Amino acid sequence: MGDMDGLDVTACTNCPALVESRSRIVNGTGPADADVLFVGEGPGEQEDRDGEPFVGRSGTILDDTLREKGLARADVRITNCVRCRPPENRDPTGEELENCRGYLEAEIELIDPDVVVALGKVPSEHLLERDVAVTSEAGTIERATLGGADRDVLICVHPAATLYDRSQEETLDAALEKAAAMAGDGGAGGQSQLGDF
Repeated sequence: MGDMDGLDVTACTNCPALVESRSRIVNGTGPADADVLFVGEGPGEQEDRDGEPFVGRSGTILDDTLREKGLARADVRITNCVRCRPPENRDPTGEELENCRGYLEAEIELIDPDVVVALGKVPSEHLLERDVAVTSEAGTIERATLGGADRDVLICVHPAATLYDRSQEETLDAALEKAAAMAGDGGAGGQSQLGDF
């Protein structure tokens, strides 16, 4: 097993192929008490280089859409199902996802978000443990036991999907609108209830 220092995995050699292809472990970023936790698939080339999830074009789209919904990138937490870049940016294998699952569960438990947003097919299927048709299910919320508690998981298209298919912009928009509405809703901090206009 690797070492975890608070929210950060500092050393891990569970997946030989990923140890081989990564230049570093990419941990989640954002506040340790964020209301919204975004979960992507895994680091790509730029993430691996910068050591931060969702940099590059996908990150820009996510940032811009969040800003429109009144959420700053600095207020949300963003992490990935696997923390090391798969070779040639292939999808992580089931075994790799399983190897990293404990870190993800620990992070979810520590953050204790109001909503976990799964960005794309791999994270949606990983968190919900079933097949997910992301485009048709985007914006739906399902309960799942994560980080030792039942939590709301919001299925969302991957921001990069909008680069290849403009019609996905509305889908992303609507899902993030929902995430923003759920943030701080019913949180223990007694923030204003967005449902009581």
